[in-house]
Amino acid sequence: MLMPKRVKWRKQQRGRIRGRATRCNTVAFGDFGLQALEPGWIPSRTIEAARIACSRGAPEAKIFIRIFPHKSVSSTPAETRQGTGKGDIDYWTAVVKPGTVMFELQGCTEEVAKLAFNRVAHKLPVKARLVRKRHH
Repeated sequence: MLMPKRVKWRKQQRGRIRGRATRCNTVAFGDFGLQALEPGWIPSRTIEAARIACSRGAPEAKIFIRIFPHKSVSSTPAETRQGTGKGDIDYWTAVVKPGTVMFELQGCTEEVAKLAFNRVAHKLPVKARLVRKRHH
């Protein structure tokens, strides 16, 4: 599963996701992309499950993962009283804004990409759509 090698601070505040993506909002590496339509957190194990689903859906295609889980999410154990401080890190997650291209495929037809991304989209906690590369 993905996680940063080193971080400056182990624990982060939750924050909130505002606005649309200004970066990573176009298909850059592949021919087809999966674009997020709503904001959300995508955990590292979900990214890994999506990668496996994509590689099985389009085995001949090259997959580009455009999101990385930089954010740590902590939680206290169940049945723990208040006042013991912030909990240990539970998992790492990628913060996704609407418009972010999360996955890309190269070297496959549109039908194959549509089927593969449909499988991936079912695993993700955000709504997503297929986008094509723009040719100028």
